[in-house]
Amino acid sequence: MRAMVLEAPGMPLKLAEVPDPVPGPGAVLVRVAACGICRTDIHVVDGELSDPKLPLIPGHQIVGVVAAGGPGASRFRPGDRVGIPWLGGSCGRCRHCRAGRENLCDEARYTGYHLDGGFAEACVADERFCFPVPAGYPDLEAAPLLCAGLIGYRAYRMAVVPGGTGEVRRVGLWGFGASAHLVAQIARHEGREVWAFTRPGDAAAQVFARSQGAAWAGGTGDTPPGELDAAIIFAPAGELVPAALSRVGKGGTVVCAGIHMSDLPSFPYRLLWGERAVRSVANLTRRDGEEFLALAPRIPIRTTVTAWPLEGANEALATLRAGSLTGAAVIRVAGQE
Repeated sequence: MRAMVLEAPGMPLKLAEVPDPVPGPGAVLVRVAACGICRTDIHVVDGELSDPKLPLIPGHQIVGVVAAGGPGASRFRPGDRVGIPWLGGSCGRCRHCRAGRENLCDEARYTGYHLDGGFAEACVADERFCFPVPAGYPDLEAAPLLCAGLIGYRAYRMAVVPGGTGEVRRVGLWGFGASAHLVAQIARHEGREVWAFTRPGDAAAQVFARSQGAAWAGGTGDTPPGELDAAIIFAPAGELVPAALSRVGKGGTVVCAGIHMSDLPSFPYRLLWGERAVRSVANLTRRDGEEFLALAPRIPIRTTVTAWPLEGANEALATLRAGSLTGAAVIRVAGQE
């Protein structure tokens, strides 16, 4: 099969012919139709996440069709359309797994990082960690739901259900890309007001944010028209944490939604005082996936995507890295769309 392969961090992906994967016990072989590109993929390719399998096929927002099952696999049948997310497996034994917090498992394995991912014509995955893809979403539009959507959903829930801090009516989103444009739709569906903070001067991103329901959109240095109840930071820039804290009222929560972020600068305690909180989001659980993929078609969430062919993965990564993308980037693998 064809695949885009990372041979060493910091190197461009290489188009290669590699053997078709073989599903092991409890796993399924999936013919990939589309695979979303996430900022986590950039962190992996650029070496900012330091423990990848090498050589590696990246990609962890995978939509495809089950071709076969390994020994003991029975959850899906050939022809079923499935989604494969970032979380590819966990130990099932540790205190985190037993408590339903498998996202914190020290032995967790991640798709497109420890396990070969979806920048390829086929991949294998543990069937227990795959999801049925909701009907009504073509492959390209479904792919971003599997990370931009799932991580955004987990971050959003942390922000708006922060335990005893009062009603959350107004949510700020720092970095308006793949995740934020989906979260904005959830927030508006639930009757919350969204304010979007983009790179200074990024008028296109601000127009896009307003088109997704944002009541206000401006640069990170602009002064919004009031105080926020909660904030979610999607951009991997640590200096945005004190900036977000300065915009959040007493009892508010700032959620850092990325897997990697530059160092946080020192900031005065007065920004945190008043029972404000800063939290991080780590990965996702299968419950997150089940809840979000049931919610998405009810809203319904609509994804805005730009597609590249498999061999265009390096160009797609460069576009995302440069911050010049509207919505989500997706690799079109099979000619189904």
